[in-house]
Amino acid sequence: MNNFWGKFRTKSITSGRAFTVLAPMEDVTDTVFRQLMVEQGRPDILMTEFTNCDGLASRGREHVIHRLAFTPNQHIIVAQIWGKNLETYVKAVPLLIEMGFDGIDINMGCPVSKVVANGAGSGLIKNPTLASEIIHAVREGIQSSHRRNVGLSVKTRIGFNTVQPEWVEHLLSQPIDALTLHLRTRKEMSKVPAHWEHMNEYVAMRDQINSTISLIGNGDITTKEQLATYREAYGIDGLMVGRGIFDNMWLFNPDKDGSTASKKERIALIMQHIELFIKTWGKSKNFEMIKKYFKIYLKNFDGAAQLRNDLITLRSPEEMLEVLKTVG
Repeated sequence: MNNFWGKFRTKSITSGRAFTVLAPMEDVTDTVFRQLMVEQGRPDILMTEFTNCDGLASRGREHVIHRLAFTPNQHIIVAQIWGKNLETYVKAVPLLIEMGFDGIDINMGCPVSKVVANGAGSGLIKNPTLASEIIHAVREGIQSSHRRNVGLSVKTRIGFNTVQPEWVEHLLSQPIDALTLHLRTRKEMSKVPAHWEHMNEYVAMRDQINSTISLIGNGDITTKEQLATYREAYGIDGLMVGRGIFDNMWLFNPDKDGSTASKKERIALIMQHIELFIKTWGKSKNFEMIKKYFKIYLKNFDGAAQLRNDLITLRSPEEMLEVLKTVG
């Protein structure tokens, strides 16, 4: 397929280094946080929060469409969507294409119980026929549009209760451009180390079934060394970072590391985040979401824990800014 996934795969092979992707994280990777990531050390590819197709296809679209907001400088950006109803996928695809996304990613790995009980997310691991129908419907929607080079990818886990190579094999047989494997089962959630010992097996499987598919590994990636060496170690094309960014938001920046960030820099960043939150969302989004980011910015300096505790008790972003001004 002639789109960005193939170009990054070629670059990865040529350079010997995996390309990087910021994982979609609920109530974390909104347009505001992605903007900070772009400025502080961006990955090659950004993904939105995962967004429900049923919501996008409903009269209540305005209640979920904010998840797909992005700024022009966030390209390359991929919209991640989820659901189990073919008709709402069909309705969602033209909207995403018109919004200007570079790619569409189908979530087949979310382990949250209410999502799985509905047959979506990692619930699709138990329904490979429906999973295939969804992929084909989205591919057809892209092919029938005026932007046929929009990428199509899937993010999943490597099994439901146990490791299931046949599930990965099934997905590699579908008309997709990229496959991200979170190297845990749904049952394992994030309670065990990611099974990187299986990755060489999946790479060999990909090479045999469809060598044009970009294969991305996800799970327990927290260091720059991993980003630099996993291509050679596992033959993987790309690496997706999720919670690792909480430890070091400069993980993708080759010239800076979280260990060298000063107190002043960290406080300036959280203030910038709060100000951009106000500018972007106003009163339309619950400011309590800001508090999730404190553990990213406010650490590794004397008094960081107390400052986080003080800020958590405040009732508005404006109050937070006033307190931060006194310690910056």
